[in-house]
Amino acid sequence: MSERHAAFVPPPYPYERLGEIIALADKHDGGAVDLSIGTPCDPPPADVLAALTAGDTARGYPPSIGTPALRTAAADWLDRRLGATVDPDTELAACVGTKEFVASVPQYLKLRTPGQDTVLYPAISYPTYEMGATLAGCRAVPYTDLADIADADAQRALCVWVNSPGNPTGELHDLDAAARWGRARGVPVISDECYAEFTWAGQPTTILRAGTDGVLALHSLSKRDNFAGARIGFYAGDGELVHYLREVRKHAGFMPPGPVQAAAVVALGDDAHVQAQRERYLARLERLVDVFAALGYPATLPHGAFYLWIPAPDGDEWRAARDVAQRAGVVVSPGEFYGPAGTGFFRVAAVQPDERIALAAARVGA
Repeated sequence: MSERHAAFVPPPYPYERLGEIIALADKHDGGAVDLSIGTPCDPPPADVLAALTAGDTARGYPPSIGTPALRTAAADWLDRRLGATVDPDTELAACVGTKEFVASVPQYLKLRTPGQDTVLYPAISYPTYEMGATLAGCRAVPYTDLADIADADAQRALCVWVNSPGNPTGELHDLDAAARWGRARGVPVISDECYAEFTWAGQPTTILRAGTDGVLALHSLSKRDNFAGARIGFYAGDGELVHYLREVRKHAGFMPPGPVQAAAVVALGDDAHVQAQRERYLARLERLVDVFAALGYPATLPHGAFYLWIPAPDGDEWRAARDVAQRAGVVVSPGEFYGPAGTGFFRVAAVQPDERIALAAARVGA
């Protein structure tokens, strides 16, 4: 088969490449302390779980766009916590967790604007931004700063992704500036804000505070509510774009399960459990700074999210990952998982229970 017509071969899933690191860490008494994948470890609120079994929501097909109750709860949360106003009837819809949205939206935008073929995404970022473009047959073009994006790439862009607080770095970005950049060029800006509640430097915010024209904000209950296994989130913003995505996603069969939608209504209405979770993550991050300092890896608290982004002293993040696995029994993510620009760093997720982090600390005398 010629190279021009070569079939797409999916690359190895990043976290499936950690077998050697996990095996090294698992040799310790008590086993590996896995801080590689950002999966929540704490329980969702009891009333959220109870809502999963209440009523008749499992009987019929759920609305793809989200029930009126869910859309209202999401809009109320955006207003109450992030200071943005959207119309739940025309500017907001549900999705089956946000990863599927990230992975599929370039395909639908390409159908909407077939003359454009480029997805712009942060050079150090969640790998699904790039993979979503690849799966749609689009050009995936990384950027380090919006101001540095070439005019030719902006003219071809289906969308530009921003992520604040950012994964894996925890950086906060100027979302107002991102909205202005996109509007000036006619490029939809999609702002992944799934860590918004875990903003440590300042207050949680959203791109929607700059208005809905030309922008979408993407939110998930996975991190905010420890509800990753339920697969529920929502997107909100530009009414025309929301309407288009609602309609194509109906045809594609994306429907968050009815019981999950009912539970999400309860979760979005409760801020107290989120504050408790904020305190847990911040305490874990502070403890992990001490753990890695004891290992000789200087770390600082992020401005947002629940990750440490730590430089490998010699620029070899895989060597650093093996080192911390051997000495502390801790599994981390090498920075190359987040793009070539992430080389030389590794990510630490504060997602193990306190007693597991205490075990890692005891191993290194932190």
